[in-house]
Amino acid sequence: MKKKEPGIIAGVSNRHVHLSREDVETLFGKDYKLTPIKDLGQPGQFACQETVVIVGPKGAIEKVRVLGPERKETQVEISLTDAFKLGVMPPVRDSGDLEGTPGIVIVGPKGSVIKEKGVIIAKRHIHMHPDDAKNYGVEDKQIVKVVVEKAGRRLVFDDVLVRVSKKYALEFHVDTDEANAALLKTGDLVYILEE
Repeated sequence: MKKKEPGIIAGVSNRHVHLSREDVETLFGKDYKLTPIKDLGQPGQFACQETVVIVGPKGAIEKVRVLGPERKETQVEISLTDAFKLGVMPPVRDSGDLEGTPGIVIVGPKGSVIKEKGVIIAKRHIHMHPDDAKNYGVEDKQIVKVVVEKAGRRLVFDDVLVRVSKKYALEFHVDTDEANAALLKTGDLVYILEE
């Protein structure tokens, strides 16, 4: 299959937490404001200085980065490797699709919250501005194939969701497990395959 040019920058997504206002206050204190330390690939998104501990039935993971800005609903994104350590089995989901997902305990310096739902393995996806979608000949919610060619190794990701919005910058998102399998790191180029 032929690769569509130009390449798309990859963003490898490590485990992280998006918090609601209520949970920020429970974990860090009343009226607490998250502290941005680094802008992320998507406009308005940032990594925060704050970290939390996430606790499942079988184990815990410390120093899980909080990402901003705050969201309407708290969401925890982990890899399958993390899921085994925690003892939870989250589904592969689009961000924000939290119904029927497992819960988790989140511990901060000032308190903890027990979430009944909200843990997912993020579905691999490409963020695109409408201009990018036009250039690549794809549409919002279309499923495409993406190829990674690194160190003489070729790996094709099937089932990659295209997400189109005027708020997005062009970027391919994949979790650490899948990135490691492809020898992929943040900043590398990947390519959509023509059908």
